[in-house]
Amino acid sequence: MPSPDTRPAPPSTGASRVFSRPSWPEARYVAAALRTETIGGALLLLAAVAALVWANSPWRESYAALRDLELGVESLHLRLSIGHWAADGLLAIFFFVAGLELKREFLVGDLREVRRAVVPVAAAVCGVIVPALTYLAVVHGLGAGEAARGWAIPTATDIAFALAVLAVIGSHLPSALRSFLLTLAVVDDLIAITIIAVFYTDHVEVLPLLLALVPLAAFTFLTQRRITHWWLLVPIAFLTWALVHASGIHATVAGVLLGLAVPVKPRTQVPAAATMSRKADVAHRFEHLVRPVSAGFAVPAFAFFASGVTVVGGGLGATFADEAAIAVVVALVGGKLVGVLTGTFVAAKLTRATLDPSLGWWDVVGVALLTGVGFTVSLLVGELAFGAGSERDEHVKVAILTGSLLAACLAAVVLRVRNRVHRRIHEEETADADADGIPDVYQDDTAVPPGARAVSG
Repeated sequence: MPSPDTRPAPPSTGASRVFSRPSWPEARYVAAALRTETIGGALLLLAAVAALVWANSPWRESYAALRDLELGVESLHLRLSIGHWAADGLLAIFFFVAGLELKREFLVGDLREVRRAVVPVAAAVCGVIVPALTYLAVVHGLGAGEAARGWAIPTATDIAFALAVLAVIGSHLPSALRSFLLTLAVVDDLIAITIIAVFYTDHVEVLPLLLALVPLAAFTFLTQRRITHWWLLVPIAFLTWALVHASGIHATVAGVLLGLAVPVKPRTQVPAAATMSRKADVAHRFEHLVRPVSAGFAVPAFAFFASGVTVVGGGLGATFADEAAIAVVVALVGGKLVGVLTGTFVAAKLTRATLDPSLGWWDVVGVALLTGVGFTVSLLVGELAFGAGSERDEHVKVAILTGSLLAACLAAVVLRVRNRVHRRIHEEETADADADGIPDVYQDDTAVPPGARAVSG
């Protein structure tokens, strides 16, 4: 791998670039998403801190009582604790947005082009495999093979938390790095939900799963015809979620499936019954409505009920005597870094791509460290692996918080230095913006293929 201090020469004719500047619509989309996720990341952090403070205060029993309070209808198998409603229900909203993002990226975003998709996808895949192997190596090396069930805990990147850190410390970093992190995290989420569905489902009830296809098909039919009445779609979506939950598969899978069902391309002809114009982008509208709910409420609420771990009275010492907790920290900080860097470098070599001249490998190191912020999905996988409220689950939660904080701090050190380097470049590009509001550096990218959209920033 090249030294972080060296920058590859500009590519020769016909060569592609790693982290090349995204298209103008994509850059605007990333900017809009970054603003929402930055606020969501701040709320996520506040919720986690509030939970930790409450769970370690003299009133800690009231926190546990609130988290374990059961609500719902028993006859429908929906009598769940508030903590479970947050993990199974509210996170389905988060994964619905992830499904929308994923479909948009691969159909009308930059990932529709193989040359743009190969590097972040390879980085995401290696950023899952290497941390998982690292975790397994550590727990087996420490003689705790029974903890192997938690191998998927350090594989996910928390998109809200990571983007919030990047926004705070990297105001002048190139948009290509931001787009790379967002894309990697979206692919990461897809892999994570696949892992949850395949490896953390102990028993599947076939009948509810088959019945779930009926409301899912109805939801798909209505959205494809641009019929978007909330009072019609929300009950159908809830029924889909409830049936998937009853099947034994984690209910967040329903969120992804519903997101993937939403159309992302405008249609030339739309039925008269449609509630949107033919030029309307249904996914964009849904994302505009649902993303603030996900980032501003659903994810912070889950974090609040998942992060309340009692560490006073010897809990912290017990945590880091647990082999699983040690493995989580090592895998989040070291495994993610090695995995993302390896995936990026190997993909670049195999495609004969070179690093964009405006970037250095230290930029890649900083982003790779940032992917070790594995908060939301990691907490969810920890509960599924070891059982919510179990002693090992409590230890793993502390390890996830510790590893994520350590990864964020190391990334902040690297990216703050790189931010100063890129400030001058950023100011020059901003100064190039002319009357049409589009920076001159993007003028060659403004021709958007049919179906692609420009997201208002």
